[in-house]
Amino acid sequence: MKRTQLYLDDHVWDLLHILARQSGTTVSDLVRQAVKEKYVKQTTERKKLFQSVVGLWKDRTDIGDAQAYVRRLRKDTRLQRIFR
Repeated sequence: MKRTQLYLDDHVWDLLHILARQSGTTVSDLVRQAVKEKYVKQTTERKKLFQSVVGLWKDRTDIGDAQAYVRRLRKDTRLQRIFR
């Protein structure tokens, strides 16, 4: 765990202290929970979304062989054109 300092508006500071007392926890814990809910949860959900589309077109037959297409694109004739 790393230590950091935050500058909070007075009304936010007061609210966090009230919530911490009511829930029997600390202001630091409330801030950690809020950061996890806001940023870590979004990252996890985004990762799941990306993983859900991996291989989405793998069974398509109407688009041809991707490897052959890429090899055809990479076929280079520059040296032949230069030395003509």
